[in-house]
Amino acid sequence: MDKLVTLNLFTRIVELKSFSLAADQLAIPRATASHAIKQLESSLNTRLLERTTRHVRTTLDGQAYYRRCKSILSELEDADSALRDIHAKPKGILRVDLHGTHATKIVLPRITDFHQNYPDIQLIMSSGDRLVDLVKEGIDCVVRAGTLQDSSLIARPLMKMPQVICASPAYLAQYGYPQTPNDLKLHHCVGFFSSSRQHSYPFELIVDGNTVQYQLQHWLSVNDAENYVISALQGTGLIQVPRYHVEDAIQNNLLVELLKDWQSPYMNVAALYPQHKQLSPRVRVFIDWLVTLYQQL
Repeated sequence: MDKLVTLNLFTRIVELKSFSLAADQLAIPRATASHAIKQLESSLNTRLLERTTRHVRTTLDGQAYYRRCKSILSELEDADSALRDIHAKPKGILRVDLHGTHATKIVLPRITDFHQNYPDIQLIMSSGDRLVDLVKEGIDCVVRAGTLQDSSLIARPLMKMPQVICASPAYLAQYGYPQTPNDLKLHHCVGFFSSSRQHSYPFELIVDGNTVQYQLQHWLSVNDAENYVISALQGTGLIQVPRYHVEDAIQNNLLVELLKDWQSPYMNVAALYPQHKQLSPRVRVFIDWLVTLYQQL
């Protein structure tokens, strides 16, 4: 069997966890698929897959080989796309990773628009706060807020999100309204931490042209943006969050915006992707779509 066909077969077996399903997708006999993988393992002098009657899973060597195969096959597909001039109609698998609220509040509610424009792209979307290794995990791009830490990635700015400080009416009835930024030290907040930062993020306000940080006391900390807002709705403390996330709650008087005379710094949001992905048609059209999407917020 051709080496590239074998590599494609191997990646499909890993992803589907099944020889039979992978063979069916590639329209080859099950026995042929099994023989090809045995030959591949023999040529590499290592076991790539652990097989039982019910399951197929990678060995440690198999997992490392899978990541390299995905990178090679992706590069080849991108090269073919460039030569065939199919940028206007890209196809294939696109792996993206979004923070939870960006997925649930912004991207997923409009994702059918992207599919209608690019029906041949198969999206695989993960979400969460953890840091991801784009190259190691085979992810094409991520959407992240804050300051870019990894200089090996290319950043495409999406927007500068206005932020607000707010709290529930129940909390304010008990603890009162902060009248100035210095009053924040008299209040509790909902703590927020991430996989890259175990301590809670401080509140920030622009005071006399300078960004000033305020550390508030808290008895509850969360690491998920949705839980952050829910905690504030329950009266557990103040939060500082992008306005889009709490606009409805403010309009419905479930949360009250505070310290309106002092601006919160904007939160930068960007799409990040590995340098070797910059010519990928799939990545390019998805990020172009994200730019348009975020500009509409």
